[in-house]
Amino acid sequence: MGRTIEQIAIERGHTIVSAIDINNTDEFRSEAFRSADVAIEFSTPHVAFDNYQQCFAANIPVVSGTTGWTHRFDEIINQCKAEEKTFFYASNFSVGVNIFFAINSHLAKLMNSFPAYDVDLKEIHHIHKLDAPSGTAITLAENILKEIDRKSAWHLAQKDESCSPDELNILALREDEVPGTHEVKYESDIDSITIRHEAKSRTGFALGAVLAAEFTAGKKGIFGMKDLLLI
Repeated sequence: MGRTIEQIAIERGHTIVSAIDINNTDEFRSEAFRSADVAIEFSTPHVAFDNYQQCFAANIPVVSGTTGWTHRFDEIINQCKAEEKTFFYASNFSVGVNIFFAINSHLAKLMNSFPAYDVDLKEIHHIHKLDAPSGTAITLAENILKEIDRKSAWHLAQKDESCSPDELNILALREDEVPGTHEVKYESDIDSITIRHEAKSRTGFALGAVLAAEFTAGKKGIFGMKDLLLI
């Protein structure tokens, strides 16, 4: 992901002043890093929050797509408000996925009036993805829960596992090098309705992250894809 982001950023006329990974974390203290206008952060759940702190300490706005850490999101929101920091977060930076989010919310609102339909979620990602369910699947699930009164919580299910009627099942599969597939299915005794988004590569995610960085530079506050795309 980092290599794809770097390629797209350069193609769009930007300069990469610093690149940090697990092997060179001392770079956070470098003058090159501190000269950045924006930091784009894609890492792992257990280091993301600390990475944000390093960026904030250098007064650098953060664009992050790391998932699995958002139980601490309120801390970031409060910190940004108190210290006038800048943070742009998306569980998925793909323009297509964010359109999919809007469709999912609208469909869930419609389906709230039709209790004969049960709803579940399936996501498929590459075998290297460390968190499950994906942040995208959680966003889809949370938006469904906001609209459908008969569902109270989501549940990470094993294959063919059933759940309580008031729970929303999420099946998370890890297969080969799949960039990301998400499917929402409503099913009744007489028919089914399915919406699905399938990423063909990581390029869409990387482009969205670079667009978010361009949007965030020079701003203060908390932002997301709805702000960028005006959805």
